[in-house]
Amino acid sequence: MLDKLRPIEQKYEDIELRISQPEVISNPTLYASLIKEYNRISPIVEAYRAHLSLLDAQTEAKLLCDSDDADMRQLAEEELRELAEQISASEQVLREFLIPRDPDDDRNVIVEIRAGTGGEEAALFAADLFRMYSMYADRAGFKISITSANETELGGLKEITFLAVGTGAYSKFKFESGVHRVQRVPATESQGRIQTSAATVAVLPEVEDVSIEIKDSDLVYESCKSSGAGGQHINKTESAVRLTHKPTGIVIECQQERSQFQNKDKALAMLKSKLYSMKKAEQDEELASARRSQVGSGDRSEKIRTYNYPQSRVTDHRIGFSVYDLAGFMNGAISPMLDALIAADTAERLKQNSEV
Repeated sequence: MLDKLRPIEQKYEDIELRISQPEVISNPTLYASLIKEYNRISPIVEAYRAHLSLLDAQTEAKLLCDSDDADMRQLAEEELRELAEQISASEQVLREFLIPRDPDDDRNVIVEIRAGTGGEEAALFAADLFRMYSMYADRAGFKISITSANETELGGLKEITFLAVGTGAYSKFKFESGVHRVQRVPATESQGRIQTSAATVAVLPEVEDVSIEIKDSDLVYESCKSSGAGGQHINKTESAVRLTHKPTGIVIECQQERSQFQNKDKALAMLKSKLYSMKKAEQDEELASARRSQVGSGDRSEKIRTYNYPQSRVTDHRIGFSVYDLAGFMNGAISPMLDALIAADTAERLKQNSEV
């Protein structure tokens, strides 16, 4: 393990020298790239150096165990026991640092929420999920930008697509992909009966700069009026854009910008992200990787998470983790769930890494 960490420390030292050189400072793009990498590996190097210090202290304590002084030997033995625990914990931290990073983790993220089984109640739940993610994003320092939305008359959402902008957005949202089930008395229910409904969430890394070949001949652009419940700029001008990618049948609609050109650019960027995600999914399948949850048909039986309002409980069925503060959770306090999912994923990848 230490043999794998030494080259990282060497890289850290090399970058440290380079970022002080005039030719690097005068190149903003190169300088920014080096600073980003420097900041990324700094915690790894700090942990590595702290671990080496612990090993040095352990060596010194072992030498003192041979002392003729009984009190000194006793102190050294106590120190060895403490150091053994610290070294074990330090090794765990270093192993986690050595897990291969998901190259998409630092990207912005595109999230699609669609009402599934449950009619109008499913649409209302989809709107609740969007509100939940928006409030979480505000807490986490991510900026939300709606790309398209299809509202119902009661304020629900048949579907909505939004972009969360900020470093590490994808790393936080990526485990949200799947079917979310809700159990509650719907606002549309007059007799107080609990109903089970569902909404699907799809999560894609934003990859505007990805190298994917898209032929103009494969694209069909159509202008249309924005859909929605109404508003000053809704249904008045044909600024919305519907983009169809003929080879895959993917259809992208973008209506939030007032300019058709802006909507066209956003639609093309989203198409690139979808094609990139499809390509990556194919590679994951070839590698028999089942780590990332996939969105199904929206049927309740395919749930990854249940929101139980009568019991004020949210349960993620992939890891068996529950939060007993549904009101807080729906107000954006979803970090404990996300942290548990990340921890479970880390543990699984640690296991896989140790088996290689």
